[in-house]
Amino acid sequence: MGLRPNLLARRAAGVASTTLALLLSTAAVGVVPAASAFSAAPGASCAEPTDVHSDARVKKGGTAKHDPNELTVKQVRDREADLAAALRERANFRAGAGATTLATVTIPVVVHVIQRDTTRAGGNIPDSLVTAQIDVLNQAYSGATGGAPTAFGFQLQKVHHVTNAAWYPIVQGSSAERQMKTSLREGGKNTLNLYLGELSDDLLGWATFPKRKLDSMDGVVALSESLPGGTATNYNQGDTGTHEVGHWLNLYHTFQGGCSGSGDSVSDTPAESSPAFQCPTGRDTCATAGLDPITNFMDYTYDSCMYQFTPGQASRMLTAWNAYRAA
Repeated sequence: MGLRPNLLARRAAGVASTTLALLLSTAAVGVVPAASAFSAAPGASCAEPTDVHSDARVKKGGTAKHDPNELTVKQVRDREADLAAALRERANFRAGAGATTLATVTIPVVVHVIQRDTTRAGGNIPDSLVTAQIDVLNQAYSGATGGAPTAFGFQLQKVHHVTNAAWYPIVQGSSAERQMKTSLREGGKNTLNLYLGELSDDLLGWATFPKRKLDSMDGVVALSESLPGGTATNYNQGDTGTHEVGHWLNLYHTFQGGCSGSGDSVSDTPAESSPAFQCPTGRDTCATAGLDPITNFMDYTYDSCMYQFTPGQASRMLTAWNAYRAA
């Protein structure tokens, strides 16, 4: 759309190396959660928030019944309090057992391709699309597409093709989704399980937020044809995967909370009253400083429009990794 000139060429050229100095200055120290996160007394324990999905990216004009990860004020408050509690636990654990806080992370990725049958129309996408998706994740999270570099890289471990008509399409929140994930999920809290297939309700994808205790629902679901080279027009450069992994790493939407409150709990993403679709250059829906962050991976714009994370988002993701997913 003109906002990412030469992006496809830059993606084809490979992943830029991460700038460690920037990571250490912006990410290793973490971000301070919203003020509500510290409403509990220091050292006080709090229950983990209810298991909610982190986002279902929706197509322009989609008719999804509900974005399963559009969080309420209370859900955000609970999540921020949980992050604060997890950080306190982690600090105490490090003091007692010598655990290390990570500054760079390589995430193992296990991909489950859910298909109705062995045809492309039935969900059997070629493995080349999966490897292209991993390349897109590495470029987006390294800052190669123009945003801030983050601590994260991604390494494909396995592509698992599963033919099961009962799981196709993948229906968000269904007993079949739970059965699928319970049967297939591999690895620990640090392993990204990516489930690909046809999805319900016009959704492009959804994800879970990190939790202190791993459960079988942990992971990311994405429309298989949203992968680079897929058939999902305007959403086929792989940034649904980028967006959903951002939630898996504890980012909210840029439009979380609208124009008031703590918004997405990241100080360098301007407030935004509602999702942006297509590529509305110059959009400004809040009176506070800054145009809407339509080029941010955590908005809803076309893949061709989004290309960046901010330093604050990079910091928040690493803080959450060390709180929830680090060994």
